[in-house]
Amino acid sequence: MDSIIETQRQAHEEVERYEIALYSLLSRNQPTHEIKLKTEHKAAQVLDRVSSRVVALNSQYNDEEIREAEINALTAPVQQTDLSEFYARLVKIQDHYNKYPDVAAGAFESELAALLEEGNQDGIDDDNEDEDPVSLLFSGEEAYGKYVDLYANHATYNNLKNIEKRLPYLQYLDVLLATQDRELHHELPKETRQSKEYEAYIRNLHDYLLSFLRRTQPLVDIDSKYREAEAEFRRKWEAGELDADWEVQTSQRAASSEETGGIWCSACQKGYSKQTVYDAHLTSKKHVKAITKQAVSSEPPQNPNGIQTLPTNPSNGASSWRSRLRNAALLTYLTNSLLVILALTVNETKSNVERRFSLTAREREQELLEQSKPAVAPTNNGDGTGEEEEEEERIYNPLKLPLGWDGKPIPYWLYKLHGLGVEYRCEICSDHVYMGRKNFDRHFQESRHAFGMRALGLPNTKHFHEITRIEDALSLAEKLKREGRHEIFEQETMEELEDDEGNVYNKKTYDDLKKQGLI
Repeated sequence: MDSIIETQRQAHEEVERYEIALYSLLSRNQPTHEIKLKTEHKAAQVLDRVSSRVVALNSQYNDEEIREAEINALTAPVQQTDLSEFYARLVKIQDHYNKYPDVAAGAFESELAALLEEGNQDGIDDDNEDEDPVSLLFSGEEAYGKYVDLYANHATYNNLKNIEKRLPYLQYLDVLLATQDRELHHELPKETRQSKEYEAYIRNLHDYLLSFLRRTQPLVDIDSKYREAEAEFRRKWEAGELDADWEVQTSQRAASSEETGGIWCSACQKGYSKQTVYDAHLTSKKHVKAITKQAVSSEPPQNPNGIQTLPTNPSNGASSWRSRLRNAALLTYLTNSLLVILALTVNETKSNVERRFSLTAREREQELLEQSKPAVAPTNNGDGTGEEEEEEERIYNPLKLPLGWDGKPIPYWLYKLHGLGVEYRCEICSDHVYMGRKNFDRHFQESRHAFGMRALGLPNTKHFHEITRIEDALSLAEKLKREGRHEIFEQETMEELEDDEGNVYNKKTYDDLKKQGLI
């Protein structure tokens, strides 16, 4: 057994060195979200080790008998030549190292070095990419803790009974974000919130949010906030502040159903609130079997539908109903408090989902490839070298040349070859300027020019090619009309319309017949 004094001294030393390591971790540059989360998880591990040693030191200081016995053993004996205690401890040390000859002397230093190791932050070594323990804590949808993954909870929510409308994923996130102003799932009917399916759903949602909060915020004291929310719920529940949302109507219903009884079926030992429901159950197989058993035996048959629904004592029924709802109400209240903390993350998740809906399949694949690559963290040595590299990466483009496929300015000879310095202005396209002859020729078949021609009431045909001024286009249309070139008015004969009886006419004939009232 080691000396209690040496154990306490070693624990104090380790606590001090862990505090220095914690300062070193938190003072590092954290340029990306991934590096920041890794640093926080390492800091949380250091805090756990400090906490365990402080607890051990506290228990050792409270045990005064062992410490006093150790001090007495180390006190100088009456006979100055008595070294029996010294040799006894020396033999124990020798036996220990003879039994474990390969024990490492600097085990604590290696553990501290592993915690302070920065790992692969430059993206050079890809062999250790899969060894990141923090990335294994998150799914692909969570993107290293940036977003929440609530697709399974969303499917469970839509499968609840008696819900008015099945919500898409974006509207479901809006419902969760609405907890900033009102209670969670206030839109659900009370019959749904009092069901076992809702209790299972809210339990899974609560467990996921609590787990996500622990994984993304390892340095936050979540347990204390959780206990405060639970104590606040207990106070409100005992004061009856949550009765309006959960149990007043149901407890009244339990008591009133015992007093009034509704429509009672003696064979099935079950009460029905409506006459139509009672009449419908008379032809069921369970009711027929219950009638047959009642005719044979004088004792009332056991309820074939399960446990008797009406309690024998109204007060006991109300209290049992209250205790049943308390668990669902507690989980809903705690989930509401967790959503308030994670409101920013849920909002970012909604924005990410909306952004992904607008991407094509190729863009999504490209995004997945970029996410699979290791993030390259910018290095800052403190001597301004990082700023110099950024200045070198700035594109030098004094002539304002167009950028090529590689993101760099194209060569000047290519710029002159294509005539990209020549401006072509089109009045029909709202005075839009096209750089280069190739772009100018292509724009006559684009949607911008076609829309401008339709606004003028002219077709975008080959006759109007190279016409950029509105006055020229209108004069050309008049000239073509005078020359008997009717291609400009072909839409009147090419466009076909159908009346109510299914007769097909061209646009001109249809308009004439409609004006005469024949259609």
